[in-house]
Amino acid sequence: MTVSTPKAFLTEGSLAAIGQRPFGVYVHVPFCSVRCGYCDFNTYTADELGEGATRASYADTAIAEIHQAASLLVGAPPIETVFFGGGTPTQLPPGDLVRIVAALKDSFGFLPGIEITTEANPDSVTPESLATLREGGINRISFGVQSAVPHVLATLDRTHRPEGVPEALRWARAAGFDQLSVDLIYGTPGESMDDWRRSIDHAISLAPDHISAYALIVEQGTALARRVSRGEIAVPNDDEMADKYILADGLFEAAGFRWYELSNWARDESSRCHHNELYWEGANWWGVGPGAHSHLAGTRWWNVKHPAAYANRLNAGESPVQDFETLDEPTRLTERVLLESRLRSGLDPVLLGAEARSEIDGLVADGLISVRVEGQGDRLVLTLKGRLLADAVVRKLTV
Repeated sequence: MTVSTPKAFLTEGSLAAIGQRPFGVYVHVPFCSVRCGYCDFNTYTADELGEGATRASYADTAIAEIHQAASLLVGAPPIETVFFGGGTPTQLPPGDLVRIVAALKDSFGFLPGIEITTEANPDSVTPESLATLREGGINRISFGVQSAVPHVLATLDRTHRPEGVPEALRWARAAGFDQLSVDLIYGTPGESMDDWRRSIDHAISLAPDHISAYALIVEQGTALARRVSRGEIAVPNDDEMADKYILADGLFEAAGFRWYELSNWARDESSRCHHNELYWEGANWWGVGPGAHSHLAGTRWWNVKHPAAYANRLNAGESPVQDFETLDEPTRLTERVLLESRLRSGLDPVLLGAEARSEIDGLVADGLISVRVEGQGDRLVLTLKGRLLADAVVRKLTV
């Protein structure tokens, strides 16, 4: 395992490049009240953590990393987006999230109109906490709703009640949040098509600005994977998952949401998650927190995973970086194709070279992509059928 600092592996050229692309910050908050059975994220409940990694001290630790970042990225442009993810960021006192926002603003400055998002569980907020977050500059909130069906939520180990979700969104609107998003998961073992339709209808009835719908992936090492391996529950087949995606896309579109990325729908361009667009378009970001990943001009690095190790490093004045990698041009091109092909804006075929012409023609003939003609050149865009087979399309385009 390599232990280093970004100063050791970032070149003068890559540091100079930070002003050439949008710049965002991701803040990982690793705390949850309950560890959901399907989750393989770097998250912990209170009884899983030892000394040195408490919620009470977390904001100060994260701010120490922010100060390290600012000392390295001299001349960085103002931050365009901030995203608090987890875990459940709203497990922290709202004043602590606001202090982190203030530290970022003091260290880097904010672009006018900055998007600052926090994830939240519907049962992890109150009218008072939401008011504090909004007054402190957070203007977008993404609620982890996942399902409107109690037995599906139970399988996922979610703690909130469906009937409490509308109240949480009303509180957020009353607090003045500019954008509200709802996250859904489909494909939970035992979820029927009627269950999924009920969840979709519920999400639309909440009148959010943005909806994400993610296919459940049973990750190895999770409690859910162990239940599946024991035969206690069964995962849906590919056809059922495709039917659920098609149902969601049709109902979202009918309700005024347009897809702009495979798993994301928004009412208009201003309602998109601009922080995620920054990832998909290969921009630059600094990841704050245990296990957080960063990217600058083709170099990626990541922090030590355990919150105690992370805190110990920063308390000692050391970098929390665990390791890094510098992407070569073929890898960067493959990743660009992988990410940009997922977007409604599509992929520039020039990236693929003339040798990909036959593959493109074949994908068009198979109804998997369409060619949209624009003033500055053609774009390759996934059809609905292509969205269902996006991984196969990417493999064809990157062989």
